[in-house]
Amino acid sequence: MISHSSRRGASLPERDSVFVVDDDPSIRTSVNRLLREHGFAATLFDSAGALLHHGSFDKAICIVLDIDLNGRSGIDLRRQLAEEGVTAPVIYITGNDSSANRAAAVASGCIAYLVKPFTAQSLIESVARASAA
Repeated sequence: MISHSSRRGASLPERDSVFVVDDDPSIRTSVNRLLREHGFAATLFDSAGALLHHGSFDKAICIVLDIDLNGRSGIDLRRQLAEEGVTAPVIYITGNDSSANRAAAVASGCIAYLVKPFTAQSLIESVARASAA
């Protein structure tokens, strides 16, 4: 596990997990395996509701968020989280790349926008950037 305590003040909670939100179990499994192989813990969610119910966003290194979540927009979810004060960086993943999705993702303040199938390196580099923030 990558330690963040040396970069953070003692009063701040330690971010210890990458939150992964995707309605496709094969994507969740693959991303989980990849993150663990690179020393990151992952917390997996199959829906926007599951993420919102979990809370504990101060523990998130970042949120890897699918744009199309079985009837819910990941971009709208990101906006809701921001309105609720969640500051965890967001990495969008999508199998439905479009200029509209890309523009909305960038406007929402994401740190990365990855199109499925994305490379392992692109995801790990994005998570590492979030971890260093």
